[in-house]
Amino acid sequence: MSDPTSSNISKGAALRHLLARTETAYLMEAHNALSARIAEEAGFPAVWASGLSISAALGVRDSNEASWTQVLEVLEFMADRTSVPILADGDTGYGNFNNVRRLVRKLEQRGIAGVCIEDKLFPKTNSFLGDDQDLADIAEFCGKIKAGKDSQAGADFVLVARIEALVANRGLDEALARAHAFHAAGADALVIHSKKAEPDEVLAFCAAWGDRCPVILIPTKYFRTPAEMFEAAGVSAVVWANHNLRAAITAMRETSREIFATRSLVGVEARVAPLADVFELSGNAELEAAERRYLVRPPVGQAVILAASRGAELGDLTADRPKCMIDVRGRSLLARQVETLKGAGIKAVCVVTGWRGEAVALSGVSTRANPAWETSGEVASLAAVADRLDAPTLLAFGDILYRRHVLDRLLAAEGDIVLVVDAAATGPADRVRASRGRDEDWFADGDAELCDIGADVADGHGQWIGLARVSQAGAAAIAQEIERLRAEALLDTADLALLFRRLRARGAVLRIVWVAGDWFNINTAFDLASARNQV
Repeated sequence: MSDPTSSNISKGAALRHLLARTETAYLMEAHNALSARIAEEAGFPAVWASGLSISAALGVRDSNEASWTQVLEVLEFMADRTSVPILADGDTGYGNFNNVRRLVRKLEQRGIAGVCIEDKLFPKTNSFLGDDQDLADIAEFCGKIKAGKDSQAGADFVLVARIEALVANRGLDEALARAHAFHAAGADALVIHSKKAEPDEVLAFCAAWGDRCPVILIPTKYFRTPAEMFEAAGVSAVVWANHNLRAAITAMRETSREIFATRSLVGVEARVAPLADVFELSGNAELEAAERRYLVRPPVGQAVILAASRGAELGDLTADRPKCMIDVRGRSLLARQVETLKGAGIKAVCVVTGWRGEAVALSGVSTRANPAWETSGEVASLAAVADRLDAPTLLAFGDILYRRHVLDRLLAAEGDIVLVVDAAATGPADRVRASRGRDEDWFADGDAELCDIGADVADGHGQWIGLARVSQAGAAAIAQEIERLRAEALLDTADLALLFRRLRARGAVLRIVWVAGDWFNINTAFDLASARNQV
C-alpha cells in the first residue's frame, strides 16, 4: 500500500487513505503553523485544526467569534508549513449551504485536505458548555453536505459530518438516524461525539453503524479509554482534539509566573526550547539555502579600514582626533567613506584605530585597536583584524575618499586580489608597475597584473590609491603572509606594499582596476582644502 503522505498524491487523497485503512489513525490537534509542524515532527500522519484551539489562540470564544476568513488565514499558514493532511474543524459551516460551498472552495484552494462540519445551529455552542444544545434540522444539514460535495473542485477533498445527537442527549437512535441521512447526502466520514467520561455510547454507535463509512472519535472526556478499545471497535480515526493548546497554556503560565517572580531567566532557560528549535521549526534552513541560490549578494560583505595614524601633517586638526575623523564639509572623512561602502551593500565595517581611538564613534561601525600604532605600520594594523580575514573583504586606508563608481568597478572586477591604481597620479608612495599601462590599447578592469609596488618603483604606471578587494582565497593568503611576517619579526615595520610584493613573489596574481582621478588622499591641509572644494 502506498505511503499516504507521499508527495505524489494530494493531501486530500492522503487523508482518504488514512480513513480507509483497517488500522486506526491518530490525528493531533494544532492551532497554528508552529503547533502543526510540531505535530508532524512527532510523527502524526494528519493534523486536526481545532476550532476551539484556533479561537482560543486568537483570544476569542469558541462561538464563531472569529470569522471564517480569520480561521482560513490560520489554516493557510498551517498548510504551508506541513506536508501531512489537515482536517479542519469547520464548526457548523459558518452559515447555510451557501457559506459551506464557499468554505469548501477556499479550503481546497489552500491545500486543506478536508473539513468537518457539525449538525448544530450557527453560531455554534461548544459541545462541553451546558446541556442545552440545539441541533440542526436533518434535511437542512443534508443540504449543507450536498452543497459542500458539489462545490469541491477535485474528488479527493474529504467532507466529514459531525453528529451531536449524543451531546444533546437525543440518544443512540437519533444519532443513527442522522448518520444514515448524512451518509446518504454524501458525507465521506462521520464523527460521533460524546461528552461522557466513559466511551460506552460511542462504542455502541460504532457497533450499530458497522463499516458503512469511516467513523472518527474525539475522546476528550473519555480520555482514560485505552487505544486498543478503539481499534477493536473498528474506529477509523481518533482525534486528540485540544491538547497542544492546553499544554502550551500550562507551560506559558509556569514560565511567565517564574520569570515575573524571580526577574531572571536562569531558572527557566534549561526548560524551554532553544532558539535553534524555533529557527528550525520556522524553516530558516530552507530560507538560507534559497538565499544561496537566488539572492544576489554583493561580492564583498565586509570592509576593513586602516585608520590608526594621527596625521601629524594636519597639525591642530588632529590634536584630539585621528585623521579619519577630520571634518570634510560637515561630515567626517570616515563617515563619508562608510556611507559609500554601505551604499554598495557592504554593511559590516571594522575600523582599526590607534591615535585617539575613542573618537571613532559611528553607528553600525565596529572598531579594533592597534595598541602599537606609534611604532608599527599598516600590516600591524591589518594583523589586528586577522581573525576577520576569512571572507571576501574590502581593504581601505582611512584617509581616502573616492567616487562611488570607483568602488563599483572594484567590486565587479575579477581576481582574488584587486587593487585600484590611478594612472594619472605621481605620488611618492605605493607607485605601481603593471604588466601593461592604462594608456596602451584599451582593456577591461582586471586585465593588467601588478608587477611591483612601492616607493622605490621608478618606472611605474601609476599609484595605488589605498583601496583593494580580496576574495576569500585572497584574504586567506594575506592572513598567512601576515603570520610569516610575524615569524620573521618584520610585522611591525611592514607596509601593505611589502605585503603585496611578497604575495606576488609567492605566485599570487594581483590584478588592477585603473582610474584617473576621482579620489582624494588627505595628508595635508592643502589636500583637505581640495577635498572640501570638490566633495
